[in-house]
Amino acid sequence: MKRFFFLGMMAAMMMPSCQSAPSSNEPSTPTDTVAPVDTVTPPDTIPYRPVALKKQVTHVQPMNGMVLWNDMAASKNSTHGACISLEFAYIPPCKVVTGKSGNSLQYDWTYLDSKLAAAASRGHQMVLRFPLCYPSNRENCIGTKGATYVPDYIRALDNYNETYASNPGGDGPTYYPDWSNAELQWFVKQFYADLAARYATDARIAFLEVGFGHWGEYHTYGTNVKFGTNFPTKAYQRELFVHLSQVMPIPWLVSIDAGDDVYSDVFTNAQTKSLAFGLFDDSFMHAEHDISQGDGWNEQCWRMCGLNRWKLGVCGGEISYYSSNDQRSFLNPDGMYGVTWEQAATKYHMSWIICNDASSGSYFTPARVTEAGIASGYRFRITACETNGVNSRIVVKNTGVAPIYRDAYITVNGVRASESLCGLLPGEQKTFDIRNAVATSENVTITSDFILTSQQIQFDAEL
Repeated sequence: MKRFFFLGMMAAMMMPSCQSAPSSNEPSTPTDTVAPVDTVTPPDTIPYRPVALKKQVTHVQPMNGMVLWNDMAASKNSTHGACISLEFAYIPPCKVVTGKSGNSLQYDWTYLDSKLAAAASRGHQMVLRFPLCYPSNRENCIGTKGATYVPDYIRALDNYNETYASNPGGDGPTYYPDWSNAELQWFVKQFYADLAARYATDARIAFLEVGFGHWGEYHTYGTNVKFGTNFPTKAYQRELFVHLSQVMPIPWLVSIDAGDDVYSDVFTNAQTKSLAFGLFDDSFMHAEHDISQGDGWNEQCWRMCGLNRWKLGVCGGEISYYSSNDQRSFLNPDGMYGVTWEQAATKYHMSWIICNDASSGSYFTPARVTEAGIASGYRFRITACETNGVNSRIVVKNTGVAPIYRDAYITVNGVRASESLCGLLPGEQKTFDIRNAVATSENVTITSDFILTSQQIQFDAEL
């Protein structure tokens, strides 16, 4: 594998692109409203008095923490359902795209909707990935081992020709999409536009992983990359990223391997590197993950993608499978390879991590999963709360390791602050004025249209 020198930190980035449209599937509490301006409200010169407020974060927050695949989450739900907030699934496009009529794709969303419904029934949101290339010894949509997830209508085209490798990287038979085909290129862009049109405000979807190559992880290990044949051209990659920035409000992220210029230039191109998207690391915490541990290729990729990328988009990933012990041991409170989960999450500003096989390890107890989950992503503390009998003023600090990447609001008696908590960085605090709402010890909450009605964003307070 090619190695690269550190390309340096990216320039300062804009804040995450937050969205506040209500969810059609998971509506917010009807009483949650943004406070109107009231011209007869007494001026803020009326003295404010402190409000006693004592709260504690006791469970993993929505969109944070340890992540299990759908089937494992179902099997562990009775013991671990309350200590995770997210589930993961690959969704083959060939499972939901049934054809094309004129200029419109035809869909049957049953496969995806059933997974979303099952996760939501357990009180969990989902992280989704829609790969086109899936090395595997298992049969898939067309009953062929390692076949692509390209929809049948494209595969049937006379000018569509896939390539094949028998066992690249030891991962099994692998067919590669034909990236010279104009219809495939059009399809990918239209598919994400249609996905956004249907699910943009669906609170059951938390995050979307995007990418090309093996499993959508931005590499073709074991097979030489051929742009415009088994991998999209760099120009098309940039085109898709810009397209996603325009049509996809669901927070999306790409593999850190996109930082390798063998495959992509999205992190050196001025336009694409400034877009609001995050990163996932699919071999997190392996023995030589960090530069200080040896090879350090993963950390080099993080650096090439930009060490401030987390300020712009969510960061997540999957615990390494380099060793069969990695997933089972990373939750060891004493650490693995000299690093604890808490230290790694802080260094890379991780909001969540897929760790399906950790469930077979001795450290995967509900208490430890909860502890590690709370140490991930955002965590809010109210450092001041006061009212003058008409309006309220609340100061919130993010004591976590990452921002929250969807809109959420300090709310008093059902009245939301006009500004969102989205993008509040770790260590920062902000004052929120809530007009025409009197705070008490019991009516201060955090509400969001992008969590399930069964979920709750908590906060710490000792006032």
